[in-house]
Amino acid sequence: MCSYASVWRAKPCDPKNQTGQCSFSPGQKKTGRLAIIGLGPGRREHFTLRALQVLEESEVIVGYERYLALIKDFWPGRKVLASGMRKELDRCWQAIALARQGMRVALVCGGDCGIYGLAGPALELLLSQPKGPDEDDEIEVEIVPGLSAISAAASVLGAPLMNDLAIISLSDLLIPWPVIKKRLEAAAYADFVTALYNPKSKHRTEQILEAQAIFLQFQPPKTPVGIVHNALRDEERKIITTLDEFTQHEISMLSLIIIGNSKTRIIGGNMITPRGYEIKDTELKDTKC
Repeated sequence: MCSYASVWRAKPCDPKNQTGQCSFSPGQKKTGRLAIIGLGPGRREHFTLRALQVLEESEVIVGYERYLALIKDFWPGRKVLASGMRKELDRCWQAIALARQGMRVALVCGGDCGIYGLAGPALELLLSQPKGPDEDDEIEVEIVPGLSAISAAASVLGAPLMNDLAIISLSDLLIPWPVIKKRLEAAAYADFVTALYNPKSKHRTEQILEAQAIFLQFQPPKTPVGIVHNALRDEERKIITTLDEFTQHEISMLSLIIIGNSKTRIIGGNMITPRGYEIKDTELKDTKC
């Protein structure tokens, strides 16, 4: 039995409970287990040790077919359930149902499962929906974080996230575009370093131009902007450009964009946002490794 503090038992909300609160209790070994795992960029060397351990312990792996292809080494001896895009809730339901039937289930997603991942929808479904007639009322649950896309992209660009930041998805599939625009305006006005997830797709091409126009209302045209495609993957490419020119470059759903703040600089080919320390040239010259 895992003794990690992040392991707990999940029990669906009692519809008669007027407080709207769900019960959580310290994990005790149960017949069913659901681990929601972030795989990071996808290379094995970027998996966390805990993710590797939980995958080894699992009997069933559920996930998006693209991400499952990244962990073929774990397939032998396990049941693998793959599905395509926009089937996120189906994957969560499958994983929950199997765990409630007493199986050790790994529900995998890219990046960090807690940032635009499956941790949220899986827990919402688990804690709000009643069990089936042949399912356990409680299962053991663990959230296994992974290397996020924003952290991966930042490492490729240099050190752009050294101060306060905002993360905004430009996809209006689940959030209305007027709401996203308000968030962009607030981030630009407040001078946050801002990461843009899902910046552009084949059928959604205007939002990135609107986002650029919003930031140009508050930030200088030459504000540094970094674009990273497939961060820490084989097809990785990076571009460091400026706010007034970044939309001229190739941008897709596999891109992550980081817009600097008023202090962000391009130094030695790296995008750097100062943390706030007062660093003098003499201190740099006198430092020996």
